[in-house]
Amino acid sequence: MTVAENPAVNLLLFLATCLSTVWAGSGTLNPFADPTRLLAGVPFAFTLLSILGTHEFGHYFTARHYKASVSLPYFIPAPPPFIFGTLGAIIKMRSPARDRNSLFDIAVAGPLAGLVIAIPALLLGLSWSRVVAIPPGAPSLVFGDSLLMRFLVYLSFGPIPSGMDVLIHPVGLAGWVGLFVTALNLFPVGQLDGGRIAYALFGIHHRKVSMATFVALLALGAITQSMNWIVWAALLFFLIGFHHGPPLDDLTPLSPGRRILGLACLVLLVLLIPPVPIEVK
Repeated sequence: MTVAENPAVNLLLFLATCLSTVWAGSGTLNPFADPTRLLAGVPFAFTLLSILGTHEFGHYFTARHYKASVSLPYFIPAPPPFIFGTLGAIIKMRSPARDRNSLFDIAVAGPLAGLVIAIPALLLGLSWSRVVAIPPGAPSLVFGDSLLMRFLVYLSFGPIPSGMDVLIHPVGLAGWVGLFVTALNLFPVGQLDGGRIAYALFGIHHRKVSMATFVALLALGAITQSMNWIVWAALLFFLIGFHHGPPLDDLTPLSPGRRILGLACLVLLVLLIPPVPIEVK
């Protein structure tokens, strides 16, 4: 067994991510000054890791169902100044999927499983949040609203008056991060979940879909004047790329039900994308 395949590595990374997300959730840059403040970060960390873990184990157990060789999740710690304390989690597929149907199921299981936790967490967090006046002239960190987020905020508070905004509870913030991470993963590019779904849907034409998505991200960044999407497009181009290898059986077509669900995932992506994810106002 190599070091990369040693479950102890997965456990150590998970424990490190627990610490980094608790640190991020506590809102303190120096946890050693008052370690008791770290307790304030537990609700955020527990909720976020539950969402990310459910997402990755959705992939893992579906892959095991199809007898695919897959690693346990690798959580990625990112202590402050990274504001969420983690860069997410990944699993490593050691073998190609059996066919397009199994490829699709493995890919879609993660985002759908994560949303099962993220949406209730967001609703619960919103129920503990409050609407406050925006301090004039004071810079604040603003988390953008996707269409789904706008709908859930409206359900919770009704119309938000001008000059007011939601001061979100840490559990709600973790739910927001869960929606955002799901959106990033659903982009139909390369080895992302959305890229695997795109391959299952479009076969060899998936590369054209990936390139079109890359151009759309650059356009979105230009239109919104947000560097968020420019940075994400650069990461996709340099780190992930547009390629996705074929399954062992690339001839059996995707079933009609999965095709409908795959197109629904593209609609879901639109509902989950905040035009400007994070900005300082």
